[in-house]
Amino acid sequence: MPSFAIIGGILLNVGAFLTYRGKIFEAVWAYLVADLCWIAMAWERNDGWGMLFIAVGIAFGLLAFRRMHRGDMEKSLNKDDRG
Repeated sequence: MPSFAIIGGILLNVGAFLTYRGKIFEAVWAYLVADLCWIAMAWERNDGWGMLFIAVGIAFGLLAFRRMHRGDMEKSLNKDDRG
């Protein structure tokens, strides 16, 4: 049976592939689910500091996702808008 670390690593690769394909919002979801796997892994190892730092990273990721989704980011991923 695969561990949470393996599942999280696979989801990280899925997120990277989706980012490469330009599907940023789907990639963010893959990254967030991978983070949840890593929190489960830290929980299994009784690693409180690890869970804390992963949770802080998830919070920043959710805030960035919210800003991207609302269109509040200052940079564009479109080639025409980069200047």
